[in-house]
Amino acid sequence: MYVYKCISIYSPPSPSLSSLSDHHNRRLPCVPLSESNPVVHLRQTRKRRGSFVVSLSATMSACKDQDPRIHGIKTKIRVVPNFPKPGIMFQDITTLLLDPKAFKDTIDLFVERYKGKNISVVAGIEARGFIFGPPIALAIGAKFVPLRKPRKLPGEVISEEYILEYGRDCLEMHVGAVEPGDRALVVDDLIATGGTLCAAMNLLERVGAEVVECACVIELPDLKGRDRLNGKPLYILVEYH
Repeated sequence: MYVYKCISIYSPPSPSLSSLSDHHNRRLPCVPLSESNPVVHLRQTRKRRGSFVVSLSATMSACKDQDPRIHGIKTKIRVVPNFPKPGIMFQDITTLLLDPKAFKDTIDLFVERYKGKNISVVAGIEARGFIFGPPIALAIGAKFVPLRKPRKLPGEVISEEYILEYGRDCLEMHVGAVEPGDRALVVDDLIATGGTLCAAMNLLERVGAEVVECACVIELPDLKGRDRLNGKPLYILVEYH
C-alpha cells in the first residue's frame, strides 16, 4: 500500500509565485520525499493566502534531476514518424536494446523499485512488455505471465477487448496462470491512451489478483492515458510530449 504524504509550506505572497495559481498541477523540482521519488505537484490552498501544499500524485516517475541513468535511457529511444499509421509518432525502444548499459539501467530502475514489495506476478503485455517483464520478474522472484494477442495462446484463455490510439485490439491470458490473491505488476514499454493497461488490469482483477502498480518505460502524457487507470499507481521512466 502506498501512503501519500502532504506537506504544508507557508510562503508569503510573492510575484514569482503568483503565476502558479494559473496552473493547478504545475510541477516542482524533484525532491527526495520517498525512495520511489514520485512526481510532485503544487496547488494553492483556499484556506490561507500564500499557503501551498505539496502532494504526491498517483502517477509516479523516476526523478530526472536525481538519477543520471534516466537521461541516458531517453537518448537511446528514437521517434519514428507516421508509424504504424500516418500521424502516429512511434516511440521505438529497439534502439534502447542496442545499448547494453541503457537496457540494464532500465531494468535496474524497475527492479530497485519493486524488489521486496511482495510482487508475486509480473504480467507483460505483448509484445514489448515481454522484453522488460521477464528480467524484472526473475530479479524480484516473481512469476512472469504473458498477456497475448488473440489466438496466440494454446489452451483455455480469458480475453479483454480494448481501444488504442490507432484501432482496436484484444488481450488474452491463460486460465490458471494467475491465482486469487496474487499481487501483480503490469509491465509494458509505453502508455498512450491507457487502453492496453486497462485491459490488462481487468484480466488480472477478473481472476482475483490485486494489481499493485503499472510500470512503463515511456509515457505520452498529452494523450492522458493515466486518467483511464482509475487511480491505479503508474510508474514511468521518461515522458515524451
